Amino acid sequence: MKFTAPLLAATLLRRYKRFLADCELADGTRLTAACPNTGSMLGCATPGSRVWLSQSDSPTRKYRHTWEMVEVGKVTVGINTGLPNKLVREAIENGVLAELAGYANLRGEVPFGVERSRIDLLLQSPARADCYVEVKNVTAAVSDGIALFPDAVSARGAKHLRELMRLKADGLRAVLVYCVQRGDVDEVRPADAIDPLYGRTLREALAAGVEVLAYRAKVSPRGVALKERIAVTCP
Repeated sequence: MKFTAPLLAATLLRRYKRFLADCELADGTRLTAACPNTGSMLGCATPGSRVWLSQSDSPTRKYRHTWEMVEVGKVTVGINTGLPNKLVREAIENGVLAELAGYANLRGEVPFGVERSRIDLLLQSPARADCYVEVKNVTAAVSDGIALFPDAVSARGAKHLRELMRLKADGLRAVLVYCVQRGDVDEVRPADAIDPLYGRTLREALAAGVEVLAYRAKVSPRGVALKERIAVTCP
């Protein structure tokens, strides 16, 4: 996925109220950008960090700018949780995510399940079982090349895992894809210290046959694209 217009480089002043970030451009202009990430943004919201913002000309938007990525050490991290579904869909259509190839139809945001969920992607073909794909954005990491999910307690994440287990029990294909928007990690682990329930539920889902994949993205101010599969481990 390429950005349609160049991103603006800025310095992060603060992130607050979850959905807002104050930034300063190189010329000293200060502005408030929308922050499209509901998580804690662990390690990705340090004041003084270099960030990149997209711009919108929509007259209905209160904030013209959207925070897209941040520099953490030597790596650029994509923080926009609105992108992962698009990135996974693009990777499927381009043959990068080979595990999900070969389906005739692909739909997004389809209602399903007993807990009133919406699946991120539904893949269908006449001769195959329906494939339900849940996508999660991963930004948090520890220094030894390990990404962590979630970065805050996620009751919604555990709910989605339960729904995937029910689908698997009904004979359908159930897949969780971690979209890792940073290039300095080689595996994804559950953040047990942050959300032990999610970690337990993920292990139950794996034991029940839910497929869990992780793909690492190349992130730059020019665009973001999933490039290669990395490991998912539950020590």
